[in-house]
Amino acid sequence: MLPAALRRWLRRPKRSDPRLLSQFFFADERVTRVVAEINGLNAELDPQQYLVLLNQLHLSQAHLLAVLERIMEECIPTQRHSRDYLVKFPEELLVDNLGNHMLFAAECLLAGTFLEVEEMDGAPLRAQARNLLCSLELVRTVLREQSLSQPGSYPEPVRAALIQFDWLFAEFELSYVSSLVAVKSPEEIYRQQEIIVLFCETVERALRLGYLTQEMIDGYEPLLMFTIPRLAIISGLLIYPEGPLSLEQSPEQMSQVFSPFYNLLKKIRDLLQVLSVEELCLLERSLCTAESEDPCVPATPPAWGAAMDTPAPWGLLEVPSAPPLPPICTAQLGPSSAVDDQGTARCWGPQSPGSSPGLNATPAAHCWELRSRYSSTKDMLHTLFVCISGVADQLQTNFASDLRSILKTVFKIVASQAEPLEEPGARQEEDGDPHLVDAPRMADCPLCSSPAEAAGLQRTAGARCLPEWVPDSMCSQCSACRSPFTLLRRRHHCRNCGKIFCARCSPHATALPHYGQPKPVRVCTHCYTTHLSPVPRRTRSQ
Repeated sequence: MLPAALRRWLRRPKRSDPRLLSQFFFADERVTRVVAEINGLNAELDPQQYLVLLNQLHLSQAHLLAVLERIMEECIPTQRHSRDYLVKFPEELLVDNLGNHMLFAAECLLAGTFLEVEEMDGAPLRAQARNLLCSLELVRTVLREQSLSQPGSYPEPVRAALIQFDWLFAEFELSYVSSLVAVKSPEEIYRQQEIIVLFCETVERALRLGYLTQEMIDGYEPLLMFTIPRLAIISGLLIYPEGPLSLEQSPEQMSQVFSPFYNLLKKIRDLLQVLSVEELCLLERSLCTAESEDPCVPATPPAWGAAMDTPAPWGLLEVPSAPPLPPICTAQLGPSSAVDDQGTARCWGPQSPGSSPGLNATPAAHCWELRSRYSSTKDMLHTLFVCISGVADQLQTNFASDLRSILKTVFKIVASQAEPLEEPGARQEEDGDPHLVDAPRMADCPLCSSPAEAAGLQRTAGARCLPEWVPDSMCSQCSACRSPFTLLRRRHHCRNCGKIFCARCSPHATALPHYGQPKPVRVCTHCYTTHLSPVPRRTRSQ
């Protein structure tokens, strides 16, 4: 009878075995070895080595959890706990190694070294952390034994352990994050979805009126981060008054993104309702530019006092020094269904006496009273510009995470979809791509692990397949200079090869049309000098 240790050694899976249980065996072995080294090290005598081992432990645990995640997807795909609660989390928390952070927090809570959790929340969290870590040890034990006996199957005890761990992990993740940050309620999630719809409708209207172009959206122009929220405020107050910016509801019923500006939005709405169609068009065009004032506004506009003495109704805003406004701006600005009972199309702005009231039309006396507060058209439009821009810019500051998530979804909806190429290989050989060099030159690549990988960049690019990005959790140092990443030395992905570099090793930007990137994007120095031909390019500092 062979000793147990010898039997285990003979049953060890091979590193080349592609089965998940075999991969788990070596990932678990790596974690065990690093933990043993940390336990046998005196941190006070060798603090530098202690930090190195801690970083290795972080990476090995992240790899172990990644393999465990793939095992659960293969073993219990229909019995997993729902992860719909992740939509409640702030966007900055949704990182690749969130699971590794959860386990680290559980270990700290169990050891009593975590200070960010209130005492009243700490007791139930410690109980959940204890159950989670015990379940993880059980999963590691049963998977390790299974990998030594039958690495190709998952018996019922293994399935039961995985199901229990998955549920405990999900419950702890939700409870722990909820105790640290404010998570969104289901009602707030629904309200922000309505804001996404409003932003999409705003973009469609801006494209129709010529304020924006599809090229600006497909190129992800940075100015759109400010332009879209500004135009959405006007659309939400005038074009879709019953939408998410409806002021007929209380501030508590609005989304938390706009509720702090409830009173200011009321004043903006009142001023917007006294504008003519041409004045509204002029204001919206000014909000689409980076300048503080629109260049179309005359330097010396006529005073409102003289206009109010005449019995004639307000007409078009005269701008003698500016080119005529496009005819599209004088069209109906409201929804296509905004028609009154008599079949007359409703329009925005104040109406002349005796005419039928427009949609959300303000009474004439109130219009005169609001306009009399300003000395000129320019003064009134400038006030509206400052108020609307102020609200939109405050969204960037106070609700950066929510606004970024909203705009990211909007861009996914309104951006043009890339058309697949019929014969990418033949087309590349026929036309030639000036951004790529020949394969023999790429085969000398110092950072590619093999000549086949170097030449593969050209083949992949020709097929318009984006490079697979290296996960942040799998890279602790720059791929070029090997400098370790810290809080100040951040990770940056090269858009050409997908590897991770520091800022000093990825300072360049160039267009990658073979990946569908017509605008300059970040690339590493290695790809910039080796894989891309010397076409007009620039560094990110320019």
